[in-house]
Amino acid sequence: MGIGGLRLASVVAAVVLGSVVAGPHSCAAPGSAVTGDGSRITNVQVRDDRHLMLTVYSAAMGRDFSVEVQRPADTGVPRPTLYLLAGVDGGADGATWGTKTDVMGFFGDKNVNVVQPLGGAFSYYADWRAPDPALGINKWQTYLTRELVPLIDSALGTNGRNAIAGISTSGTSVLSLAISNPGLYRSVGAFSGCAQISDPVGQAFVALSVRKGGGDPVNMYGQPQDPMWAANDPYVHAEALRGLNLYLSAGSGLPGPYDNPTDPHTQSWAEGGLPLQVTMGGAIEGSTAWCTRNMQTRLNQLGIPATYDLEPTGTHSWGYWERALEDSWPVLANGLGA
Repeated sequence: MGIGGLRLASVVAAVVLGSVVAGPHSCAAPGSAVTGDGSRITNVQVRDDRHLMLTVYSAAMGRDFSVEVQRPADTGVPRPTLYLLAGVDGGADGATWGTKTDVMGFFGDKNVNVVQPLGGAFSYYADWRAPDPALGINKWQTYLTRELVPLIDSALGTNGRNAIAGISTSGTSVLSLAISNPGLYRSVGAFSGCAQISDPVGQAFVALSVRKGGGDPVNMYGQPQDPMWAANDPYVHAEALRGLNLYLSAGSGLPGPYDNPTDPHTQSWAEGGLPLQVTMGGAIEGSTAWCTRNMQTRLNQLGIPATYDLEPTGTHSWGYWERALEDSWPVLANGLGA
């Protein structure tokens, strides 16, 4: 570990212990990294001068979760934060932005904290109405917005400006999180998501994802007719997205440039390989394209501006999400002032 890494370790360790510090990597005097409900950073692993692995205790769920952090290129002043959510499994199987793409390299020269919360498999990053026998207590909206963000702001000395982006199921979640917490995020990137969750088609999408992990969608928002579904539907509450920097993308489901056996993003044979990526991944992406176009129509009806990337090809896979995130950066950065 270099001198910079040692300094960073001492800064974050001091924050975890609750002291007031300032240094070349903190940019602020953050004070105690503990929220009012008792959520806190319990461990810090410094990988190098730019990269941390935090362990965060969520009081709402009574569990610890890992959070990967990449620090800005220049930490001389407080910087904004971009939160990146994983897909349906929450990164539990190692499928994260850091392992499946090179976006950390893309952000290497950017002045932004890049934060990857790990966990939340099959939960839609929502606050569920009831504990689930298979998935346990899910209070992910509370964790991501009321617990984690204040801890990150305190520990890293950020400037308080946030953006969030997600893929697949979290392409729905990022819109819900922004709607439920006005002012918390300035930019949102939703890639291959399905915003509408309270109609029969949307509920079917949610049920498939939740049941893949053994969960029961009734424990999420109730029976299909329960008003909790509409209350948490980004399509229904799209008006609340007004004023945000929005970027929505999806492919058509047809094979494209990242669907070939030599592409590094292609699924391994253990994951089902290229045939599954093209068949199932194509079908899923075609569905998310339908949802994204519906959301585009809804936002247009409301007069809410957004940037759209609806490609003529592309499956539900990491190569397209890496490109989408990089292409969305000007929109996300505009809200962050980065």
